Amino acid sequence: MDLQLRGRRALVTGASRGIGRAVAERLAEEGSDVALLARDADALAAVAAELSRYGTRVVVVAADTTDDAAVRAAVAEVVTQLGGVDVLVNAAARPASSGPVPTLADLTDDALRAEVETKVLGYLRCARAVAPHMTAQGWGRIVNVSGLNARRTGSLVGTVRNVAVAAMTANLAEELGPHGVNVTVVHPGTTVTERTPGVVAARAAAAGTSETEAEAAMAADVRIGRLVTAAEVADVVTFLCSPRSVAVTGDAVAAGGGQRGVVHY
Repeated sequence: MDLQLRGRRALVTGASRGIGRAVAERLAEEGSDVALLARDADALAAVAAELSRYGTRVVVVAADTTDDAAVRAAVAEVVTQLGGVDVLVNAAARPASSGPVPTLADLTDDALRAEVETKVLGYLRCARAVAPHMTAQGWGRIVNVSGLNARRTGSLVGTVRNVAVAAMTANLAEELGPHGVNVTVVHPGTTVTERTPGVVAARAAAAGTSETEAEAAMAADVRIGRLVTAAEVADVVTFLCSPRSVAVTGDAVAAGGGQRGVVHY
């Protein structure tokens, strides 16, 4: 299937690593010009060098999405260099903690405030900056990478931040849909990224088990029997970035290999 992404201009936040980096690569592979946004300019430059093999334009824009002025300046730079923006993938967020979940008594205001500032408001700032360019041309795609904590308890901070992203997505989809802009949210589960070996090692040490046993325990609730990789999540996101995804907007798409024991309808 041709995803019809050749020549599209995409902005990917959180593009220096993990799912954001994987999405940027998949978009470049599909023929899109890609703007990479994150805080670490050196890390972005390394990613850009790797993506150059696909022969599309790759732009590096270092910015912190907690700063609205920096976001607006970054989007303006992308528009200048690429001539516009057709796709936004919001993936710039703090990784879910692999440590113990604090109890209510130990949970601080700042723990939640930091997550909302980075993930919820960060995503909103980026969407707000690109939306006028998309609506003016009558087409666009915004994909917000959130997480399956939106659908389960166990981490108050994780659930609140991801539910908030889903709620924002639905509202943006309703406002922007008549102008040709689809907005969706993707919920990855525990995903294999650059961080995974360290997380597995830490869990194995804490449980007194082997790393193989620790990884198996992490995948125990996944219907496909293993953890999904960042590249596999990127496949889902890339489809939603394409004109082929016109029938999907405002909704959440799970990309965690399937949660055992639950029914979503």
